[in-house]
Amino acid sequence: MRPLTDRHIQALAYGSIARGDVTPTSDIDIYTPNPPSPTLLQTLMEAQGIHPTHREIIQATPAYAAKGYIHVADNRSYSFPLVPLKTREREFYGFAGSITHHQIQENTRVPGVTKHLNLIQPTPNGHTETPIQGREGTVAKTLNISTATVQGRVRTLLRRQKIGRTGVYIKHTLTPEESFGDTYQRLARTRPALRRRTRN
Repeated sequence: MRPLTDRHIQALAYGSIARGDVTPTSDIDIYTPNPPSPTLLQTLMEAQGIHPTHREIIQATPAYAAKGYIHVADNRSYSFPLVPLKTREREFYGFAGSITHHQIQENTRVPGVTKHLNLIQPTPNGHTETPIQGREGTVAKTLNISTATVQGRVRTLLRRQKIGRTGVYIKHTLTPEESFGDTYQRLARTRPALRRRTRN
């Protein structure tokens, strides 16, 4: 995160690393809500010796915003939106728990919800873990996001538990010569769902 925050580019770590319920195999996901450009992000990383293993454009569902991913190691990635996010899409990161580089330096942990629908709330010596089903309104207040976002995530994660992960709508791996912007525009010409999100 340091190469980005040193250039005043907002970067957030989200998920278990923000909540504190980490394991040795936990992902490290860094999200940039308002990137100046994917090319600049990659240039800043490479200047610090952080080189991508591969890059992807992913649209999880036809209605969801497409995002760019720069993978730098197994379970280590940077992501950023390729179109403006809707409120619920922005609040996803608050649902999972997210922290800034400064908060990491201060050893801060924040509340957030796991994929198993448990609310993690940090304590001085660890954390508490509480199921959130039936408590969506209270959880929304704790996380400072809308109840609708919590309810939507509950539905999505319950469905995933029932039928398993069903993959993503679009997943395109970029060649070394491709840029995110040009590739997104090319995909949008043949993918109506991308065009709709761009217009919206």
